[in-house]
Amino acid sequence: MKRIALILFTFAAISTSSFAQATKEAVKIYNPSANAQADIDAAVAKAKKEGKHVFIQVGGNWCSWCIAFHNLVADTPELKTVLNDNYETVLVNYSKENKNEAVLAKLNYPGRFGFPVFLILDGDGKLLHTQNSAYLEEGKGHSVKKVTEFLKNWNVAALKPEHNK
Repeated sequence: MKRIALILFTFAAISTSSFAQATKEAVKIYNPSANAQADIDAAVAKAKKEGKHVFIQVGGNWCSWCIAFHNLVADTPELKTVLNDNYETVLVNYSKENKNEAVLAKLNYPGRFGFPVFLILDGDGKLLHTQNSAYLEEGKGHSVKKVTEFLKNWNVAALKPEHNK
């Protein structure tokens, strides 16, 4: 009898776990059907007008580190402020549905650094920097301090000669 109860309990636990996973909605911050080049062009135009740079995050909904970074920014007001005050942000999808190969080729194949990978463009659309996001990690995730320093070191003001005197 105990054996049957144990089998039924195990079956119920597995069924409940599977059902919970099936009903959990997948996070979708990247849009595979988006026109990445049009999104970048719009961000570049807006950045130029507002005296900012463009921050591009390349990744996919399949990438747990990409989602974790997105959540870190959303959940950290000071990081979100630094990003929003200094950059126009674009999420560029890389997935089976759309690898955005032509766009990423123009950006010197940033996927070679893994995902997410971050790119900084100026207000003319010139690629200024490609950042392997692994260098911004600490412990089991991205470091707020390292990400903030990175963003501050690549904003418009930081690249002006008078800032570096």
